[in-house]
This record gives sequence, structure tokens and C-alpha cells, in this order.
Amino acid sequence: MATKAFTSGQIADYNRDGYLLIKDFCSKAEINKLYKTALDDDAMRKNALDLNDLSGKKTKLSLWFTPGNDVFGYLTRSKKMISSVAQLLDNESPVCHFHSKLMQKEPKVGGAWEWHQDYGYWYKNQFMFPDQLISVMVALTAANKENGCLQVIKGSHKLGRINHGFSGEQVGADMVMVDNALKTMELVYCDLQPGDALFFHSNLLHRSEANLSDHPRWSVISCFSSQSNLAYNETSTSWKTPVDIVPDEAILEWEASSLSDNDFLKKENDPALKDTGWEK
Repeated sequence: MATKAFTSGQIADYNRDGYLLIKDFCSKAEINKLYKTALDDDAMRKNALDLNDLSGKKTKLSLWFTPGNDVFGYLTRSKKMISSVAQLLDNESPVCHFHSKLMQKEPKVGGAWEWHQDYGYWYKNQFMFPDQLISVMVALTAANKENGCLQVIKGSHKLGRINHGFSGEQVGADMVMVDNALKTMELVYCDLQPGDALFFHSNLLHRSEANLSDHPRWSVISCFSSQSNLAYNETSTSWKTPVDIVPDEAILEWEASSLSDNDFLKKENDPALKDTGWEK
């Protein structure tokens, strides 16, 4: 997909619904390269975190902060990504990259994600303005009901931050409020094909089922913030460093370094997972 501006209608949809789905945001060739790198680069496996859901099923994720000169860094830093994010944040402050994560839901064993808002996690990082935080999920494989695609509650970002507690090793939203939201707003299953991108607000309620299918569900999620959005309890520096934008062609054409150079998150350093008891 060549870099192009969102229409006023698309921006209005995002502001109303809390999310925006863009088909074919990445080309087939780009996705093939990204997915092959995710499978082949040993750094992803060595730095993967296992997080249990309430049933004990595990979802693997690898999370890093500074977007580098690897193929995932080039996607995060691409002109099409940053220009799109800038339009939806609608802020004159430069776009910064908070972190990216590779989500790995394997067939039969990939766990669920409980209902939550991203700001339910990031509130502990003490970001001041949730409207200046956005996530972009790019599907590396097909995501559907059968393999545990993302579910969202349309318009739930307008509820503001909901109280969160721990669900297994995950941070989950107050289920009374979630149940009320489900009675009031539409539940949407985000069916994605490889290369599709889902942009969503940090207060949008979302979850996913366990992957009980025979097919993997892999995606990369990059999270962005405006530089003016201060975080008073975040030790990484990527969140306040404007993204060094590269041309879209970098994903396919530029030489890429290994992901082993990335500053991956260690489980014991995540402020959102403190006091769960797993580290004892």
C-alpha cells in the first residue's frame, strides 16, 4: 500500500468507534518477509515472554522498545506507518514509538487475552494523556473467530479508563463495567487477513479467545505516543524520542540487522506485572 492520507471519514470513524481497520496496509511481499524473520530470527524465541490466561493456557509475546534497523523496525518507522498514526493522534507533537510486540498464538495452545484497555496497563507507566496513545496491529497470519482474533467493544474508548486487576498473569478490566459495555455497545470480531492493519485507541476495550484451531495467529503490534505525552514511571527512552522515519521501501529493500540488537523487555522489569506473585 502506497503512503496516502486517511480520508476525513476514516478519521471520523476512528474517533467515533475507537478503531480503524485498513485492508492491505502491508503488501504480500512485506508480510512474507516479516513472518519469515519472526520464524527464523532466534532473538524472538529467546526473548519471548509466556503469559498465562485464567485457564493456564499460554500466549507468547516478545516486546522491544527502540525500533531498530531490522525489518520490524523498518515497518514501525515507515512513512506509511508514522503518517497514519500522526493523522489519528491529531497532535502537532512528533510521533514517538513506545514499544512493539510480536504476538504468537500457536495452534491448540495459544491462550486468551482477557478484556482490557491498553491504558489499563500503561496507566502504571503514568502516561498523562490516553488520547495520545495508539496501537497498530498488523496481521502476519489470518486472524478469525476460529484462531482467536481480536474482539473489540465499538465506541468503548469513550468510557475513559476502567479499573483493572489481575487475571492470571494478565491485567484485566473490571468485568461489571465490561458486562455493562457489552449490553450497551456492539461487540465486533476483527477478522484480518495477512497485511491488514488495525489502528485502535488506548482505552478501547478488547480481548481475544484462545487459539483452538489448527492454524497459528501471529501479529505485530506497534504502540505510539505523542512526544508531548509525558510518562512519569517509564524507564525506557523510546517513548519520548521522535521516530526516525524511513521510506516504505526500506521494509523490502534495505539491509536488515538481526533482532538480537533490540532492547527486549524482561518480565521482571514490566511495571504492569508487579505484585502478580509470579516472580516469587
